[in-house]
Amino acid sequence: MNSAASMFRYLLAVVLALVAAVAVAQSVGKTVVQTERVRAELLAHAPEGITSGKSVWVGLQLAHAPHWHTYWKNPGDSGLPTSLAWELPQGVSAGDIQWPLPKKFPIGDLANYGYEGTVLLPVPLTIGPSFRPSPSGTLDLQLKASWLVCKEECIPEEGEFVVKLPVASATAVHASAFQATFDLAPRRVEAGSFHVDGETIRLELSDLPARLRGKPLEVFPELGGIVEPARAWTQAWDGERWSATTQLSSQRSDSPSIIPVVLTDGQMAWRTEAPVAGGWPSATGRSAGAEAIAQDATPARPAATSLIVAIFGALIGGLILNLMPCVFPVLAIKMVGFAQHGNDGRARHLGGFAYTSGVVLSFLALGGLLIGLRAAGEQLGWGFQLQSPAFVAALAALFTVLGLNLAGVFEFGQFLPSRVATLQARHPVADSFLSGVLAVAVASPCTAPFMGASLGLAVALPPAQAMLVFGALGAGMALPYLVAALVPAVAQRIPRPGAWMDVFKKLMAFPMFATAVWLVWVLGQQTGINGAGALLALLVALSMLVWSFTLSGSSRAAISAMAAAAFIGLALLVGPSVTNVQAAPNRPDAAQWQPWEQNKVEALVRNDRAVFVDFTAAWCITCQYNKRTTLADESLLADFARRGVTLMRADWTNRDPAITAALRSLGRSGVPVYALYRKGREPLVFSEILTVDEVRAAISSLEPTAP
Repeated sequence: MNSAASMFRYLLAVVLALVAAVAVAQSVGKTVVQTERVRAELLAHAPEGITSGKSVWVGLQLAHAPHWHTYWKNPGDSGLPTSLAWELPQGVSAGDIQWPLPKKFPIGDLANYGYEGTVLLPVPLTIGPSFRPSPSGTLDLQLKASWLVCKEECIPEEGEFVVKLPVASATAVHASAFQATFDLAPRRVEAGSFHVDGETIRLELSDLPARLRGKPLEVFPELGGIVEPARAWTQAWDGERWSATTQLSSQRSDSPSIIPVVLTDGQMAWRTEAPVAGGWPSATGRSAGAEAIAQDATPARPAATSLIVAIFGALIGGLILNLMPCVFPVLAIKMVGFAQHGNDGRARHLGGFAYTSGVVLSFLALGGLLIGLRAAGEQLGWGFQLQSPAFVAALAALFTVLGLNLAGVFEFGQFLPSRVATLQARHPVADSFLSGVLAVAVASPCTAPFMGASLGLAVALPPAQAMLVFGALGAGMALPYLVAALVPAVAQRIPRPGAWMDVFKKLMAFPMFATAVWLVWVLGQQTGINGAGALLALLVALSMLVWSFTLSGSSRAAISAMAAAAFIGLALLVGPSVTNVQAAPNRPDAAQWQPWEQNKVEALVRNDRAVFVDFTAAWCITCQYNKRTTLADESLLADFARRGVTLMRADWTNRDPAITAALRSLGRSGVPVYALYRKGREPLVFSEILTVDEVRAAISSLEPTAP
């Protein structure tokens, strides 16, 4: 008996210890994000506690998988630097990243700057006198970080971190990691200057340690686009004075008065902010990267002509958008609505105007949001909302509920108070308006013919003119339904209400379920198989919850409570895996296709190789159709191979600023986009609905290559 009691007390102690450990872990916060390529951890270092005037450091430590790397503040010929966005309490401010010494990654005649292995990006925190600890006596920090990790392909990743630092005690668990980074930090030197002479630039320094004399140094300019990262510097020592000369970049677009630069002998590093002497030559080039072709890709037109062309293209594109498969489920709802109105002309007219208002206002709202976010510095394009797994999951839930409604599992009036339900019956125009909003939500990822060029022009126009283009797009999409609602000849062709309507309504539930299946697949592309499975579990629990509300008596309360508990429990348990982007490697779908990289495209074109790029996304139905028809055609693939065309696929399913920039350079703002790059010629952009004959005609002028 005593041994049993002892065993019980032991198990109880273990359980309590585990509970305490979980509580402590939750109070510390989420400090680690793990992907297949990078383990990111938020570290802190406050050896003297947290008070005003004391040294407090935080930093993001990136541990890269073998052969993967992220980028320095100047990424070189391509890439993006790691970005840190802090949420701090009042009285606390974060300084700039104290960038460690990078490594050069040569890629043919190009080069990038970045990090491999494990690197810590430290940031100093300033604690002001107005800082007040949280009620639990901690300094609460939140960080949203994004980084681009590359090997042969490049994957944008991000993570959100939370850490709670005790104010009264020291935090020095990661002291060795911070100290190692501080020990290798570049030392500051003052006596330096740059001299521009024609198309060359020379750096002179005289404040370097004596032990370096006669040794070559590696140069890392902190500003991009001034010199070519891969080009060597001609170096010389004259006593204690060191100088290095190189050519200016042919793509230079800036003429700074001060250039910060880091030097290293392979063991230690030095940094100087050197003033520039001499006159800069005219900056006729453009900045490096995908935007190098941006201005050349679209011929200059008078502003008024551009606006008219964009509006007309948007109107036609909106009309064609009704034929795209992504819009079909919503049109099915409108067909049911048409049949319900029967010969009631007034109801049809009101429904037509309400639907049109919903479509146009939704396009204006979406366009305004896109313009606002881009003005704030976000690299976004058309369809950006479906790059959010949370939005995809919400749409899947919405279409599941709509499918259950059309299938007759429940009526919306069952969930509404009788007064609200009566109001809904008296004012069905609200349903038509919301149908318009829903149509835009599912149609916006699609890009119809004429629509892509108009959207590309719209984002470059002044905001007021751009909103006219988005409004025209909505008007074009709503126009067929508005005409059908207003023209009696069309209304007379609609079958009269009858028993067939119930069958048709239930039949229309299946496009809703099919759309939910597609959205689950899209989320699986964004978050992996675990995210897709978690969303399916949530949809099953949601369906059970909806069904439980249709019951009556005591069973309704019991089953509803059980279903609600299951749904809430699943949401808390698997919700993070549904909404957390775990970007999968950019694997091509066939052996002929390579993952897209801008620097690879530029290098191949310079070597007189043609490159065909498929800009695609999992949530773009048109993209998937073209991928499985035209771009899978064996004879066309054989033509590509015979003429030496390199095939690349740029996957925009998740946010990728590099792909967004490449789309902008082609005058586009969404997918699908298909482009052929050739040496000495502007990129050729194809139509959204791709045909074999169109592509074959474009590559017919290319010389066949030897096998």
